[in-house]
Amino acid sequence: MNTTAVDEVVGLCQDLLRIDTTNTGDQRTTVGERAAAEYVAERLAEVGVETRLLESAPKRANLVARIPGADPSRGALLVHGHLDVVPADASEWSVPPFEGVIKDGYLWGRGAVDMKDFDAMVLAVVREWRRVGYTPPRDIVLAYTADEEAGMEYGSQWLVRNHPEEFEGCTEAIGEVGGYSYTINDDLRLYLVQTAEKGLDWLRLHAHGRPGHGSFIHDDNAVTALAEAVARVGRHRFPVVLTPTVRTFLEQVSEALHIELDPDEPELAVAKLGPIANLIGATLRNTANPTRLEAGYKDNVIPGKASATVDCRTLPGQADAFLAELREVIGPDVDIEHVHQQPAVETSFDGALVDAMGAALRAEDPGARTVPYLMSGGTDAKAFATLGIRCFGFAPLRLPPDLNFSALFHGIDERVPVEGLKFGVRVLDRLLRNS
Repeated sequence: MNTTAVDEVVGLCQDLLRIDTTNTGDQRTTVGERAAAEYVAERLAEVGVETRLLESAPKRANLVARIPGADPSRGALLVHGHLDVVPADASEWSVPPFEGVIKDGYLWGRGAVDMKDFDAMVLAVVREWRRVGYTPPRDIVLAYTADEEAGMEYGSQWLVRNHPEEFEGCTEAIGEVGGYSYTINDDLRLYLVQTAEKGLDWLRLHAHGRPGHGSFIHDDNAVTALAEAVARVGRHRFPVVLTPTVRTFLEQVSEALHIELDPDEPELAVAKLGPIANLIGATLRNTANPTRLEAGYKDNVIPGKASATVDCRTLPGQADAFLAELREVIGPDVDIEHVHQQPAVETSFDGALVDAMGAALRAEDPGARTVPYLMSGGTDAKAFATLGIRCFGFAPLRLPPDLNFSALFHGIDERVPVEGLKFGVRVLDRLLRNS
């Protein structure tokens, strides 16, 4: 009797969770990505899939493989997932974060939802295909990447710059943070498909002043100037701008919930969305949040320079307007340095792949309805979109109605429902067979 993808997905996910792939953002302390890539390579080699391990720096490994399809003239589908995870403090968790514990119907661990669950689903489906001799309708390109959690410079960004040939012919892609359920009632679940992501712009603000002794009266203090600018940024609220994706989402959710949507005050509708209100609320406007401060070297010395980091997220098509408005808020006497920039991405919610997503979900959940949404954060899609690939977030999971799923991303006690994993494998298999 052949082992199926459903049979082994939980075990594969446990194995991946037990490989500590913490990405601290510091090359000296980031660990585990190569070990995880080698694990995936070994599991694929067991079923005869050839892979390439592409190392961007010591132990920062990415894996790429191509599964030939029945019709090589068709555009290939890229299926991508990252192997790194954010840090986890074990003292804050109910279970050890790197032991893959199964408890209360959930698989617990750092990366369980971000995103080793999908990594395992893809691995399980491909392994079953090879065991039974199945050939997909078109080429499937697999990419397991490093460094998604710290800017992608050693992962997808590096891959598209240095090995674009690996993605030759790819026209569409699916990856993380989409395809999960939001329960309306017993007969209706909305499955959020990510069709857009906000842009990312990490800025450093620099204020300059006259250095001096801390005991003197001083009217040209860099710390004061910076603190005032940072406070203005932190308190500022950018105007609401409804992108096509967000407008479509709000219209469909309002209809499903039987609530009135006022386009001039969409936050009233968002406030009624329960656990996903924060997730959707961040997509109504540009945001700028101060995250770090740096100044001085001695308690009694007024420094000549003070700096702050601001995490900015911009809506599709709003980058220039955002920067102009931010400049006014900061004021003319504080310099702006762009540390890391990635543009917003957005695609339309249509086409054969989108239709196949809906069909695959309804086959496993008759109460499923797909809706597009804009993600406030970012994924590897930002890199792959630069190759002209239409990118979607679709890592299917049917979730318990009372689970605050969005809070589990980078959160304490991250966990994924065991039955949700099995559901995801069945949906993913249907999608890839019919896309």
